[in-house]
Amino acid sequence: MPELVLQLTRAGFLALLWLFIVAALRVVRSDLSAASGLRASLPLPRRGSRKRAARQLVVTGGALTGTRISLDGRPILIGRADDSTLVLDDDYASTRHARLGYSGGDWFLEDLGSTNGTYLDRAKVTAPTRVPPGTPIRIGKTVIELRS
Repeated sequence: MPELVLQLTRAGFLALLWLFIVAALRVVRSDLSAASGLRASLPLPRRGSRKRAARQLVVTGGALTGTRISLDGRPILIGRADDSTLVLDDDYASTRHARLGYSGGDWFLEDLGSTNGTYLDRAKVTAPTRVPPGTPIRIGKTVIELRS
């Protein structure tokens, strides 16, 4: 009987190990697909309207309040990862939480599969969404805005 228990324990441990490996690979795949370009998923630009684009990203709430990042059209990666443009020290932020991308004269916000979600003025972001200047973006306890 002890031999049977030992074999079942080994099989259970092996199954748990494989589940862990599969879960880790899914996270890596998710991070790699999120790191691919935002431009492919953005809507086409609208023609005919010229407006003043946001020039700064300002943190208005949270531990980094007052932080300003100049916008030059390059994508802004937001999260806990050290290589993020805006590195958040926030327990509710994911490693690669969200990305702001510029396309057709507008800034778009995209959630990168975060655990706790990204919110644009109380609405959860589920697809690339245009961000009007002055509209609060909430990631965990951090609130940011685009400003002209």
